[in-house]
Amino acid sequence: MIKDIPKRTVIAGLLGVTAAISVGVVWFIMYGPGSWTDNISNRDLIDTTPDAVLPREANGQSAKLLSAFHGLDALPRVSNVICRGSEGNTGMPVIFSTEIDIATMQAGDFKVTTRSGAPGKMHCASVLPATDPGELRTVLLIGQLGPAETDPPVRVDVVGHLQSIDGTLDFQGASASVIPLEDGPSIVLAEVVEDWTLVGTLGPRRVRGSLCPTEGVVQAIRVTWEGGVTLKDGNEPGEAERDLYTITVEAPDGTRNEVKPLALANLGDGDNNHMLCMDTIDRPISVSFPESVFTDPNDDLNPATKIDVTPYR
Repeated sequence: MIKDIPKRTVIAGLLGVTAAISVGVVWFIMYGPGSWTDNISNRDLIDTTPDAVLPREANGQSAKLLSAFHGLDALPRVSNVICRGSEGNTGMPVIFSTEIDIATMQAGDFKVTTRSGAPGKMHCASVLPATDPGELRTVLLIGQLGPAETDPPVRVDVVGHLQSIDGTLDFQGASASVIPLEDGPSIVLAEVVEDWTLVGTLGPRRVRGSLCPTEGVVQAIRVTWEGGVTLKDGNEPGEAERDLYTITVEAPDGTRNEVKPLALANLGDGDNNHMLCMDTIDRPISVSFPESVFTDPNDDLNPATKIDVTPYR
């Protein structure tokens, strides 16, 4: 079964999920349906979350969509492991300003509108494989969401009661313009991580990203890309790519310098996150990465990208 899947499809990452899905195929064969997709993938086409009358803003945080990325026009066969019937559908990762409470996530929470004004037909919403601690802000939307060549998707709206992980915010009313299929992915978020040693418990074990070294690391930054990224040959980044990340830091006396991560972690799990492991206590200000190094599943190269670092709340 797996031998029939093209190598590029298996190793490259499907919106950051194909590598995890290929692992999931094996998991599915061994343990059967429902053993690990429960709670992390949802096909309910109506919102079933009660209205808790939560605000869009609270405690200095806002419930927003940071991006919506048209990753693939037609998902491969292995996407059926995430949700039955996903093959051939559009795949679109959307990224939230905070982690979400996946118990409040239904496919019907989302409305996708195409260029002609027609509504897309939702099929499934899933957080797989971005399931490590701190990563539950990326949701893969699957459905007939508009073909890129004739009537591409242009807007995503949250129409249901989808709550933040801490239960203080409701994302209903949040929206984002869709990044076109032909565009490569950029970094949409960089945030200081409270504890970079935590290991996730959702989904199959093989969607656990690698951890920072146990020695020399004093802080870490999680960078979240708009979609899954790999090298052009489909492999994970290594030392050369670690050295291409540039972090601007500020010392206690106010001087700023550019440093490189001590190590690059959160690899091997097929998602859209990297961990920059740092050996300096200086305050991170921004993260940048050069163009044409990573590709998305549509083989689009990343543009040069730079973003301010969000401190840990």
